Amino acid sequence: MEKQSLWEILVPVTVNGRKVPRSHHRLWDQEVRKVSRGLTLLSPAKGQWVTPSGNLQVERMIPVRLICTRSEMNRIAALTAQHYQQVAVMFYLLSRQVFIRHYRRTTL
Repeated sequence: MEKQSLWEILVPVTVNGRKVPRSHHRLWDQEVRKVSRGLTLLSPAKGQWVTPSGNLQVERMIPVRLICTRSEMNRIAALTAQHYQQVAVMFYLLSRQVFIRHYRRTTL
C-alpha cells in the first residue's frame, strides 16, 4: 500500500488575466476532496516565474495543502492543469510523515 504524505500545490487566482470565480474554485475543491478526502486552503501569495520562452509571469497563487499518496497527487496535478487551463502546475512534498489523531468528542 502506497504511503500518504503531506503535499502542497499552487492554484492560480487568475487565468489569462481574469480572476477565477469562487464557484470555479469550489468545483476544484470538490474534485480534490474526492481524491484526498480533504484540503487546507492558505492565503494567496504573489508568485513569479519565467516561462520556457523567457517571459516573466507574475500572478497570485493559492497554496493548498493536502494528504495523499504520490499517485493521487499526480492525479490532482493533472486535474488542476485541466480545470485551470494551466501549461504547468507546481506541487511539492512537505512531509513524508503525517499523523492524524482522532479523539473522542466531549461536551464543553
